[in-house]
Amino acid sequence: MRPQLVIVGAGPRGTGLLERIAANAPELYGGRGLDIHLVDPHPPGGGRIWREAQSPLLWMNSHAEDVTMFTDETVTMDGPVREGPTLHEWAGLDGGTFAGRQLQGRYLRWVYERARADLPPGVTVHHHPRRALRIDGPREGRQQVWLEGLPHPLPADLVILALGHLDAELEGEQAALAAYARDHGLVHLPPDFTADSDLSPLEPGAPVLVRGFGLAFVDLMVLLTEGRGGQYEGDTYRPSGREPVLYVGSRRGVPYHAKIGYDWTGDRPPLPRFLGPAEIERLRARPDRFAFRRDVWPLVEKELGFAHYHRLFTAHAERTAMSWADFEEKYTVAGDLAETQALVAAAVPDPADRLDLAALDHPLDGLRYASHEDFQEGLRAYIEGDLLRRHDPSHSADLGVFLGLLSVYGQLVRLGDIGPRWHGFFSYLASGPPGPRLRQMLALSRAGLLKFVGAGMTVTAEDGVFRATSPTVPGFCAEARALVEARLPEPTVGRARDRLLRALHADGAAESPDGLLRVDPGDGRILDGAGRAHPRRFALGPYTDARTPGAFTRPRTGGAAFRQNDATARAVLAFLGTEGADEIR
Repeated sequence: MRPQLVIVGAGPRGTGLLERIAANAPELYGGRGLDIHLVDPHPPGGGRIWREAQSPLLWMNSHAEDVTMFTDETVTMDGPVREGPTLHEWAGLDGGTFAGRQLQGRYLRWVYERARADLPPGVTVHHHPRRALRIDGPREGRQQVWLEGLPHPLPADLVILALGHLDAELEGEQAALAAYARDHGLVHLPPDFTADSDLSPLEPGAPVLVRGFGLAFVDLMVLLTEGRGGQYEGDTYRPSGREPVLYVGSRRGVPYHAKIGYDWTGDRPPLPRFLGPAEIERLRARPDRFAFRRDVWPLVEKELGFAHYHRLFTAHAERTAMSWADFEEKYTVAGDLAETQALVAAAVPDPADRLDLAALDHPLDGLRYASHEDFQEGLRAYIEGDLLRRHDPSHSADLGVFLGLLSVYGQLVRLGDIGPRWHGFFSYLASGPPGPRLRQMLALSRAGLLKFVGAGMTVTAEDGVFRATSPTVPGFCAEARALVEARLPEPTVGRARDRLLRALHADGAAESPDGLLRVDPGDGRILDGAGRAHPRRFALGPYTDARTPGAFTRPRTGGAAFRQNDATARAVLAFLGTEGADEIR
């Protein structure tokens, strides 16, 4: 019988797996036939998030030259490198363009078709435009994957879950707010992929509270302004009259930092330096469970500082007070944060050139504004300052930190579940919106259609309305009959609406302390409560404790997702080609 592989999810992760299967098959698969079944109700390549059928107003938040689905020599993996074009090379775009998501969907579809064409003879791909509901089967035997609307399951020698972002059931505060909205005729839009949200209940001219100031908010802002007929003329927004008035706040109270708007020149920092494979292995080998804040964060801080100061000393030496060799030697042996800070104070005269991660992470901490209007002016100045800095190569130490963040993320995925703090910090600093989107925020603010609430935003529901307050502006309260939670749902196993994932959890698949699906960080095999890896079930993606920044990445940055895809593809091919051959027959 021909071996059968089922991949649930045909978006960028499923496509990346297919590319790695094609790349590794000549070495690991002995020319026998193989059926690969891709299960996804959305088209292969883009999947749900990157499907071509979405608003042309929605952009990627990366430059086209910074988007690739192909490996290069910087990816640490056992499989062969198969280079391919970046998005800008494939589409013939200027590298600095922020492409629309529709175009990215077409690129991903092309990558899928190329990977499919690169498979050896006898390997056939079948797309099933349905949802997978559950997986049955013994640990040591053939699996059965049940699909929505079909009476018989797909047989599978191995199953890989590449589910991507998932919808989630509401609980706690969210469930209470939703119930209050139902009882009082209010509008409550829970965490969701913004392009899938029904925004029609948000009425023209009406105030809308928005909690969340990241990329989901940017999409919401676009769809409720340009998406309703408004237009930008330079730095001025011309309303259509159909826009609501958005009151936005979050834990930090500020938008994600803008994408850096200049190219790298000169030597890159030699990374990893203080947080590499050796440090990760020491953390994994600890007899007690490591604590992120105590054991991991100091290494992250040291690594990011090294990346920052390497760039400052090598590219802007006139702003330093000692040689890089002397600084590096002293920085390496500095034993704690206080010693490092003393060294930096002596070596870097201007405080603006020093890396202060705490201030970056919480820029509004301790700030209080006398009035709501004062805060509007203050936050507009903050955004303008961020735009200036992120587009000024004299501050290219920021780009060094960006490379450091990518390096750190590539190492931390090997630790499994490290809690949500790191992922939020990474997204805030490294995965922010294009600069033009922040300029649009400024224009909307000046037009009175976007109002800032502040940090530590809290929402209550009483007297038939939602109310939002923040300690940033004492005494201010925004009221509205609509509330939007502008963020993706938390990718927890227990709350996932995906029936397949919930069934796996009920069947004994383990979850991490933060509710993520536990997997072997080496090859993605799903773990049970005893830590045993399932020999025939794998999982990759944001709902696992080995999640990565994304399924595609910037060229020449190591591509943690690519490394994972390669390891999983090789494990699958080795099993189907050798280890599992007798069982499959």
